Amino acid sequence: MQLAKIGAIALCAAGLAACGSTPYYADSGYSGGSSYTTAGAYTEYGRIVGIDAVGGDGHTSGAGAVLGGVVGGVLGHQIGSGRGNTAATIGGAVAGAAVGNEVERRRDATDYRVDIRLDNGALRNMTMDEVGDLRVGDRVRIDNGRVSRY
Repeated sequence: MQLAKIGAIALCAAGLAACGSTPYYADSGYSGGSSYTTAGAYTEYGRIVGIDAVGGDGHTSGAGAVLGGVVGGVLGHQIGSGRGNTAATIGGAVAGAAVGNEVERRRDATDYRVDIRLDNGALRNMTMDEVGDLRVGDRVRIDNGRVSRY
């Protein structure tokens, strides 16, 4: 029974971690900007201010919500006794269902819109099929339409 509790807690923690976002980091003080490289290609520098999943149909099958609800209910049931236990079980199931549904919705996305605040103050939106290790707050370089950490 103890192993089941630990497994349920680990599964819930992993689900919650998938929904987390990286905090915004303060400006590094770099005062670069846009520049031309020797080959004449345009290179821009900036900071990622947002990453959003786009594409897909926005619908979920409900499997994520069901799985999240079950895990949340099991974890909530471990808290308290009597009415407090019942409330914790219901609250855990509702929260778990919401988290599970959001995780499934994000996995359905086919593309990502990356919003980059350039050093000159302009906002650039890039659509990418994979963001890799890019996170909100990262300094990036846009070179020939490719975004990379800088």
